[in-house]
Amino acid sequence: MATILELKNVSFSAQNQNIVQNLDCTFEEGKATALVGPSGCGKSTVLKLAAGILIPNQGVVEFRGRDIYKLSRRENLDFRRESAFVFQDSALWANQDLFHILELPLLVHFPDMSKSDRLTRIMEVVEEVGYRRDLYIRPANLSMGEQKLIAFARALICGPHIFFLDEWAESLDDKAAQHLTRLIAKRQKEQKTIIFITHDFRFIKSLADHIIMILGGKMFLKLTREQIDADRDLARYIEMGISS
Repeated sequence: MATILELKNVSFSAQNQNIVQNLDCTFEEGKATALVGPSGCGKSTVLKLAAGILIPNQGVVEFRGRDIYKLSRRENLDFRRESAFVFQDSALWANQDLFHILELPLLVHFPDMSKSDRLTRIMEVVEEVGYRRDLYIRPANLSMGEQKLIAFARALICGPHIFFLDEWAESLDDKAAQHLTRLIAKRQKEQKTIIFITHDFRFIKSLADHIIMILGGKMFLKLTREQIDADRDLARYIEMGISS
């Protein structure tokens, strides 16, 4: 399987603190990769660097062999349309209602789409994630779990090829978390590329084709699901690492 994303000698620091150091890692197209490690190890930063949300102080992030920071405006828009990010805190636009939050990506990436088609698409993704309330309210009126559902709907709205998911199940009850996990598994079967962070080992075992452990801002090891399944001690080591 071809490499879709690659981080080459990437480092990132903030507030005089080294968060990611000389990181090299690759992500295969059509595969699901879990970024694991203890709290504060740099997982979320690596995810944001891979997605082009953060700019590295050193190194290169390549999408299909192209440096994402040297893409033309048109190429960058194509990359943004092909990718979607679910933030740990949902990161919904506080001053807009939910409908317009979901409509904005369609307006940006599909400017010729009719208003009725936008409405149809919005209702499709809202139904798919299981959100049942009014769309004409602002995020502050939602529970944290409901905000996560809308954030997931926003990630689905443009039909992206690559998903970046930072603790998508956090703040959800078990039923809703399992539902979103089934939606991720569905995209996995459609050969979408998924890079995710979770502290729930069940999701790692059920979804991840590859597991990358981050320690101290560096890649400590990379494993396959088959290796985890075959070695109970290794599985316990990973599970202990994500719970610490």
